[in-house]
Amino acid sequence: MVAATLDVNMKQVRLEIIGRVQGVFYRANAKEAGLRLGITGWVRNTEDGGVEALAEGPQKTLEEFIEWCRTGPPAAKVDDVKAEWGPATGEFATFSIKYD
Repeated sequence: MVAATLDVNMKQVRLEIIGRVQGVFYRANAKEAGLRLGITGWVRNTEDGGVEALAEGPQKTLEEFIEWCRTGPPAAKVDDVKAEWGPATGEFATFSIKYD
């Protein structure tokens, strides 16, 4: 049996979004943006009042997602977005909100 190989153009980025991003529908809008862009992964709130996202897709598309994250929905006030790049794992089927 041959294992599926990942497209070498696929990347993973972990984002830390800092600012007024909880209670402003940031996660719901990030999910919509991720689905619209065709990337996979998740978004969730963090205990420190921020939002974290893990996304996979082509690097150019992920850069578009990061640009969206720098603004977010109208009620958000994003102070910073920290990005950590790595190789894609292919473990996600869609883009969702993670509740944990």
